[in-house]
Amino acid sequence: MYKLLKQEGNARRGEFITNRGTVQTPAFMNVATCGAIKGAVSAEDLKTLGCQVMLSNTYHLHLRPGDEIVKQCGGLHKFSTWDGPILTDSGGFQVFSLSSFRKIEEEGVTFASHIDGKRIFMGPEESMRIQSNLGSTIAMAFDECVENPAEYAYSKASCERTTRWLKRCKEEMARLNSMPDTVNPEQMLFGINQGCTYNDLRINHMKEIAELDLSGYAIGGLAVGEPAEVMYDVIDHVEPFMPKDKIRYLMGVGTPANILNAVERGVDLFDCVMPSRNARHGHLFTSEGIININNKKYEYDMRPIDENCGCPVCSRYSRAYIRHLLKSQEMLSQRLLVMHNLWFYNHLMEDIRNALDNGKFHEFKREKEEIYSHRI
Repeated sequence: MYKLLKQEGNARRGEFITNRGTVQTPAFMNVATCGAIKGAVSAEDLKTLGCQVMLSNTYHLHLRPGDEIVKQCGGLHKFSTWDGPILTDSGGFQVFSLSSFRKIEEEGVTFASHIDGKRIFMGPEESMRIQSNLGSTIAMAFDECVENPAEYAYSKASCERTTRWLKRCKEEMARLNSMPDTVNPEQMLFGINQGCTYNDLRINHMKEIAELDLSGYAIGGLAVGEPAEVMYDVIDHVEPFMPKDKIRYLMGVGTPANILNAVERGVDLFDCVMPSRNARHGHLFTSEGIININNKKYEYDMRPIDENCGCPVCSRYSRAYIRHLLKSQEMLSQRLLVMHNLWFYNHLMEDIRNALDNGKFHEFKREKEEIYSHRI
């Protein structure tokens, strides 16, 4: 259940209540693709870093270790030891990214595993069954992720198929939640808005799926290479037709500037691999801008990554030491770098919430947007 606490323009401050705790929004979900954050970051670490929601990947967990195994081990919460809310994506994005290895039909998609080439079928019912076995707090509907840009006629047909699939997802989830052996009988379903960058398709699709009264709604198919201004324009057109009493999720976004602009437009929930992926290559977010710890100028720098940061890394380690670890390919470098960036993102969201609480979000955005995008 989503509870709107206050608004500043379109920007929303709220709470999302789940059976695994209440999420303060706007919020960023930390991406744990296979049930763990890449970079040797544990569920215990996530608590320390201020994470509220962990996001895991249906496709990858279905292939390894297998969703039936996860179910037998008590579900993904018990398996990973993360006790907060978990969102699982539907597997759709990964399946549709395998464009040369898949065949789309009305029933679903046949594709080849990226691990061993084995042919696998996944449709709405299969995706719901996998996510039910995982026992996630929130399951994403199985949708078709259209390549961007795409022809108008194909985008329209894809939206219609995604709506039909969403209705099947809702029906199958209701059945699974009623089963006596289900891991999480209160599993929620989020629908996904599609329509490429065609605003009329986006609006019509949002109107259609809003009628299904789901637990939340996502905007999908963006942040895949289109200019940021195009993404913002799509949000501007879709937002008025998103239910006001439901949480709103912008999938796969993004940079701090993207988040600030999307919050301004009424989005509540975000995820992106950027903070962890960039960290593993030495690209770090700080209160003064983005730094590349690989640069030689940090060789003797005994300051923390960010002198204004309260994360466990900045309270102990120097830039010089972390740079040495990264150059030496020590595993510890990955852990420390990822922990810092996740702390930055989670506490950026806390700062956004505080700004909204105090009626100063627009002022905060004006002050921080350019700084957080600046490369030092």
